[in-house]
Amino acid sequence: MCGIVGLFLKDPALEPRLGALLTEMLITMTDRGPDSAGIAIYSGAGAGRAKITVQSANPSRDFKSLDGDLHDAIGQPVLMLVKDTHAVIEVPLDQMDAARTALAHLRPSVKVMSAGESIEIFKEVGLPRDVAARFGISTMGGTHGIGHTRMATESAVTTMGAHPFSTGSDQCLVHNGSLSNHNSVRRDLKRAGMTFETENDTEVAAAFISHKLQEGAALGDAMGATLTDLDGFFTFVVGTKNGFGVVRDPIACKPAVMAETDQYVAFGSEYRAMVNLPGIENARVWEPEPATVYFWER
Repeated sequence: MCGIVGLFLKDPALEPRLGALLTEMLITMTDRGPDSAGIAIYSGAGAGRAKITVQSANPSRDFKSLDGDLHDAIGQPVLMLVKDTHAVIEVPLDQMDAARTALAHLRPSVKVMSAGESIEIFKEVGLPRDVAARFGISTMGGTHGIGHTRMATESAVTTMGAHPFSTGSDQCLVHNGSLSNHNSVRRDLKRAGMTFETENDTEVAAAFISHKLQEGAALGDAMGATLTDLDGFFTFVVGTKNGFGVVRDPIACKPAVMAETDQYVAFGSEYRAMVNLPGIENARVWEPEPATVYFWER
C-alpha cells in the first residue's frame, strides 16, 4: 500500500503555490506509506539551460566545490543550489550529458535523481512531512508535479528505492502496486541499452515508458503499452516536461481518484488527498477506469 498524488495546473496564477499544494496532498497520504517519500516538481530552468538534481549521503563532502569542479570539467558556467542531501545543478542544456559524465568521475558516490529542462526530484527515507520540510518543497513553484509516499513490500527502504523514479530526461513515474514480470522486462530493457540503479519493480516501469518514448511513441501510446507488456497490479502516474498521465491495470484493485476544474487536474490515491484544493467543491470528480490511459499536456 502506497500513496500517490499529482497536480497539473491549468491556471498560471496557482503556479507559485504548486509545492505547497502538493505537500499538503502528500502529507494527507502518510498512513498509506510511512517508509519514504518523494516529490517531482516541474519548473523551467530558463532558455537553453538544464537542471540535474543529485543526492549524497555525505553532502558536506560531496557538494563542496562541486560547482567549480564541474565548471572546470565542462568549461561552461555552472550554478548549484544545495538543499539538505540534494543539490540542483544548472548547466547549459547542450552540456547536460557531459555534466552527468563528469559527475560520475568527480563524485562517484553522488546519485542523480533527475535531469532535464524542467524536472527536479527530491526524495528520502522518512515521513512525507519531514521529507518535504527538509527540501522546502512548500516554497517551490511550478507547472505540475507528482508525489509518492511508500510502504515498501518488495525491496529495501532506501533513498534510491523511494519514488519517483526518473529514467529519462524530464520523465518520472510513481507506482502503487506490484509487478510480477519485472525481472524479465528488466533483462529486455538492459539489452536495449537502458540502465538501472535498483532492483525496484517501479524503476522497471519507468524505464519501460522511457524506452517507448525514446523509440518515438507518444505519451499515451507508451502508457498504453504497459497494459499489454507489464503484468501485475498497478496504478502509474507519469510526469513529463509537458504534462502528466495516469493508467491503471485491467483489474484496477489499487485505489485512485481524479478531479478536474478550470484551474487544475488532480490525482490522489484517495479523495481526502484533494479536499483542500481550491474550488474542489465544484470539481468533476471520478474514478479512473481500468485499462484506460488519461493524460494532459501543454
